[in-house]
Amino acid sequence: MGKFSNVAHYQDFTELKKILSASAANTYDMDKIEKAYKFAEKAHGDQRRVSGIPYILHPVSVACIVAELGMDTDSVCGALLHDTVEDTGVTLEEVTKLFGADVAKLIDGVTKISKIPYSTREQQQAENIRKMLIAMADDIRVIIIKLADRLHNMRTMDCMPEQKRRDKSLENMQVFAPIAHRLGIKTIKDELEDRSLQYLDPIGYKEIEDDLLMTEEDRDKFIESIKNQILAKTEGIIPGVYISGRVKSINSIYRKTYMQGKTMDQIFDIFAVRVIVDTVSDCYNVLGVVHDIFKPIPNRFKDYISMPKPNMYQSLHTTVLDKNAIPFEIQIRTWEMHYTAEYGIAAHWKYKLGMGAGGKNNDKMEENIKKVKDMILDQLEAEDVTDIAKKEYQKRFYGK
Repeated sequence: MGKFSNVAHYQDFTELKKILSASAANTYDMDKIEKAYKFAEKAHGDQRRVSGIPYILHPVSVACIVAELGMDTDSVCGALLHDTVEDTGVTLEEVTKLFGADVAKLIDGVTKISKIPYSTREQQQAENIRKMLIAMADDIRVIIIKLADRLHNMRTMDCMPEQKRRDKSLENMQVFAPIAHRLGIKTIKDELEDRSLQYLDPIGYKEIEDDLLMTEEDRDKFIESIKNQILAKTEGIIPGVYISGRVKSINSIYRKTYMQGKTMDQIFDIFAVRVIVDTVSDCYNVLGVVHDIFKPIPNRFKDYISMPKPNMYQSLHTTVLDKNAIPFEIQIRTWEMHYTAEYGIAAHWKYKLGMGAGGKNNDKMEENIKKVKDMILDQLEAEDVTDIAKKEYQKRFYGK
């Protein structure tokens, strides 16, 4: 559908191997992963999805999402095997014997989350959120696999009845997308929300999508012009500057237009240019260059480097005007900040595995992961969980 028409809904083991081999930061145990794939393939046998596709393609596709997040070997194995205990005759004891206690623990956690009886009633949703957050506190990899599972299910939802598509979409908005947000996994959060919005309000989604598509060529030219201006001013002064452009997610625009009553012209960050550099000092140097080229909009600068968000997000944000008074946002960050911004806490497995055991950076990553766990649990202690679910629902569908 529209924005997602080119997304591959199912991936096979060959594609998974390509993703794993392309990862420079992680050293994967390919023998263990291939063993997990063959075991899952045999366990699922002739099982098929509702669409008629062989079932094994679903766990492989989930494993691809997990691998793209930079997760470790056991996480990939857990993704490949995540439905074997629930949907086949495989036992946890078998998994433990063949793949170790860690993989079995991940599968057990995902299975328990899958058995939570979801409902559109706010109290039931609140209980779900509480249970899932507690599960995260034990091993965050469990929820990352579950998020990948939910995302792939949404990518293949067209074959399901309309009411089921709407029910699953509402669950995403109330439970899964907010959790992805709390973990800082922007890639999953944005796609879950956009795909869910397609089913919850297809007319509103289409209107925004059409409005964006109408100006696609001009938008690309605009972003390219901004990139070239920044590169011209930083060349020879700041090394290794990388710049990319993005358009705000459809669900984010939807919230501002339909819930806050804004027009497209009143949204300053529909367009954004992201500048990635090697060091923190380079971030501030780029900021100076940007404010020299473009006119900053007052009260639209935020320094999340010196004051990171609770989910570890770091970046400099400034909203500026080009020579034609078109507003756009510029985000400036280092590569490490970028991976954390896109993949959240999942990015820390990537860095952890790439730094060698026992290093100081490993200790820092463990400390950060614990910090996020504590932050999530503190949220549960601080306010009634029913209020969390209610606020998420009202914020997304009523703008309250």
